[in-house]
Amino acid sequence: MFGRLMPSEGKFFDLFNQHAELGVKCAKEMVALMTNFDDLEIRVHAIETLEKQADKVTHNTIELLHKTFITPLDRDDIHQLITRMDDILDLLEDGAQTISLYDIKAITPEAKRLAELCLACAEKVKAAVGLLHNMDNSRQILAICEEIDRFESDADHVMRAAMSKLFRDEPDVRNLIKLKAIYEILETVTDRCEDVANIIEGIIVENA
Repeated sequence: MFGRLMPSEGKFFDLFNQHAELGVKCAKEMVALMTNFDDLEIRVHAIETLEKQADKVTHNTIELLHKTFITPLDRDDIHQLITRMDDILDLLEDGAQTISLYDIKAITPEAKRLAELCLACAEKVKAAVGLLHNMDNSRQILAICEEIDRFESDADHVMRAAMSKLFRDEPDVRNLIKLKAIYEILETVTDRCEDVANIIEGIIVENA
């Protein structure tokens, strides 16, 4: 179906891939931030820079969508896919800025684990998007989407356990509020990755 794409049509998949790569880089910076607070501001700045680059890719995708008469996928699917992918980086930036603004001095193992699950999801999003140009890859793409769903479910379990431990053991109310906010942002990143997987699954059903 996509074997003979016009240049403008093929460009959509290039843009998806560019955005997904930025998502992986951003998630890696978040894991690094959670691992070592010594470079906090450097990591935060790096995440902000990646988010701005992703915004530009999103803008270019939507601009191309307006200019292209025949698109390789449903126009609404293209718009939803790039928008939900952009949400991932927006939330990672929000998480990094929140850690900086709240002056958090130490991170918990649960927060680091959530960051690692964000990275795992981002890597799978990149893998699925990278195969989307060819519907012959549909079975492999759907398997990757199932993996994203499993990682999101893992993040739910980590989140619930982290919240339980936080309200049970944290004596400082201010610190409790700070960590709760971080947990919620990171878990929501995995939710947005699952949203991307759901959109991709819909595309497969429509086009396979």
